[in-house]
Amino acid sequence: MITPASIEELAGFVEQDGKKVFLFVADWCGDCRYIYPALPEIEAENPGFTFIRVDRDEFMDLAKLWNVYGIPSLVVLEKDKEIGRFVNRDRKSKEQINDFFGWTEIGEKNDFYI
Repeated sequence: MITPASIEELAGFVEQDGKKVFLFVADWCGDCRYIYPALPEIEAENPGFTFIRVDRDEFMDLAKLWNVYGIPSLVVLEKDKEIGRFVNRDRKSKEQINDFFGWTEIGEKNDFYI
């Protein structure tokens, strides 16, 4: 999991080739802390994606720009185009997240709301 230190570093990942998962979280968020232990497995099971942790409080302007109001939330880009999002304020399980990546791998734009 990559954790950008600045908005400039984060912006650099947006422009890179490949599929990137921007995981919006906050340290105070209980539902975010719930999924943290499963993240290494989720990353290992989804090698076609680069995972980038975005502290929602530190990058609030980006969260607003991308309409991310609930956390934890995932926004997936390929190059600089959004191809999927799993955005809501509910707790997410490892299985739900892996299901989301399965749909995103198909190549269709996926708005995954539960």
